[in-house]
Amino acid sequence: MIDLLTIPSPSTGVWELGPLPIRGYALSIVLGVVLAIWLSERRWAARGGTRGEISDIALWAVPFGLVGGRLYHVVTDYQLYFGEGRDPVTALYVWNGGLGIWGAIALGALGAYIGARRAGMRVAPVMDVLAPGVLLGQAVGRWGNWFNQELYGRPTDLPWGLEIDPANWPSGQTFEPGTTFHPTFLYESLWSLAGVALLLVLDRRFRMGRGRLVAAYVMVYTAGRGWIEMLRIDDVQMNDVAGLRLNVWTSIVVFALAAAYLLWTRSHPPAQPEPIYTDAHLARVAASATPESGAKADAEADEKADEKADEKADAGEPETKD
Repeated sequence: MIDLLTIPSPSTGVWELGPLPIRGYALSIVLGVVLAIWLSERRWAARGGTRGEISDIALWAVPFGLVGGRLYHVVTDYQLYFGEGRDPVTALYVWNGGLGIWGAIALGALGAYIGARRAGMRVAPVMDVLAPGVLLGQAVGRWGNWFNQELYGRPTDLPWGLEIDPANWPSGQTFEPGTTFHPTFLYESLWSLAGVALLLVLDRRFRMGRGRLVAAYVMVYTAGRGWIEMLRIDDVQMNDVAGLRLNVWTSIVVFALAAAYLLWTRSHPPAQPEPIYTDAHLARVAASATPESGAKADAEADEKADEKADEKADAGEPETKD
């Protein structure tokens, strides 16, 4: 019965569409990005923003995030790409997997900052709007690891154990035939989906602002990433840093910083309602609207004058000129 409940891994993560390879990993990332933008656009419009502005920011945030995620992965697992018998060019093969979430978040946030500033949008409200969407994207994108049969946990006899082909076992490790593993990709995906729901409830109930929802997002994600990371057995360069993996320490430190920020904002609450555009942007909008408003007012005045002239003509009164 247990064998019937185990989670199988895909027999392949790549499908050939003529000369074009379609990769499950890439599809997961793309779908995650699309859903993140969709949710964030709805939230931005609900705050009074213009639809389409979040998509413009994504043009900055997504490429920055991909570059940051790959850089973090290559730096922290450089032994996979550099040294004897390694090919440094493979560091560019993003489709084979390998995006470090911390680098993706850091540079992705920088890209979002640049996009928001260029568009005249206040950064803190933008980041708060993006937070649930980003977590939704992570929940979906994590399924790319399932297609690649990577980043799974230690062996388990739980009924939802994940089947992994022996060719994808960690180097130097062997297990008995039929061994199943913790599906850490699924744990993180479900944790992130629950986090999305929590963030939306918190924002609706407490009117989170001034970056507080971002801090809540960071705390939710790192709390889950910490314990999930300790289940994983994949090869990493910094596997034992004072007894813990580097990503566990990163989760602890980032969680503490986010919690400290939330505590600080208790004595510095955001304005309600929180403005979402900069004063300079609002001034430009007002200035650009002035000529149109003036022309409209002149047209209305001319129309009224013509109506009065017609009335006088019908009454037989002489037309007066100004």
